[in-house]
Amino acid sequence: MGDVLLMGAVAYDPKVVTIWDGFRRWFEGQGLAFDYVLYSNYERQAEDLLAGRISAAWNSPLAWVRARRLSDAEGAPVRAVAMRDTDRDLTSVVVVKADSPIGSIDDLMGSGLVVGTGAVDSPQATLLPVDHLRVGGIAPGVDVQVRRFDVGVGLHGDHVGGEREAARALLAGAVDAACMIDANHLLFAREGTIPSGATRVLTQTTPYDHCNMTVGADAPAALVERFTDLLLAMDYGDPAVRPLLDLEGLTRWLPGRTDGYAALERAVDHAGFYDGKGAVTADDYRP
Repeated sequence: MGDVLLMGAVAYDPKVVTIWDGFRRWFEGQGLAFDYVLYSNYERQAEDLLAGRISAAWNSPLAWVRARRLSDAEGAPVRAVAMRDTDRDLTSVVVVKADSPIGSIDDLMGSGLVVGTGAVDSPQATLLPVDHLRVGGIAPGVDVQVRRFDVGVGLHGDHVGGEREAARALLAGAVDAACMIDANHLLFAREGTIPSGATRVLTQTTPYDHCNMTVGADAPAALVERFTDLLLAMDYGDPAVRPLLDLEGLTRWLPGRTDGYAALERAVDHAGFYDGKGAVTADDYRP
């Protein structure tokens, strides 16, 4: 990689190219040689970060968990250097129809009802809300049945496909409850997927953090420092970057933090998604 900061990003949407092409030109205008490579899934990206083929990875929360476990197992810890202002303190919700007889999660105990979720690898619409139910005393597969909507597997929920399908299934009566990130519950109401007043929140997770910019242990220190400083210095008032920040869903970059991933770490362990060293152990997950 030489004197170029090479970053990995997952191509979950065509806008990813627009975003990082624009940021590349901006970084170069600030004197930082920057380039990026695109991945079809987060598992390969995490593995390449650990192998040193990229210096930084724009990681989903689940990819952070895997990268951290892989790197800790090798004794070369990765770091989270930045995150969006919109990545902090998010929640997921389990929603039911407004006229549903389900009044609380206690009503799910031994009910055999069906809970719709996003894709198998979605932190926000599967792992976290299902684990939230588990912590609340509801055993998935015993008290309730879980029906996944495996849209975009490998993208770690970086899309609304599975969540939207779960919401539609709820309205159609194919599931009794549906899981989604709180922001998408609001989005589905605005776009008309969920008619106004048609659903209500049954329960809500504790806050958690979402994506972060992860750097490898062997990444060039000077380049990483400059890259991080430039991210944190991006100004929403700058017309050169404002459209890109809008596409990426933030108004400013903040320093990375990792204490917002505890619930996801627990969910990963309960689901048997990765082992303690970061190996994929979910039987039905093939990105």
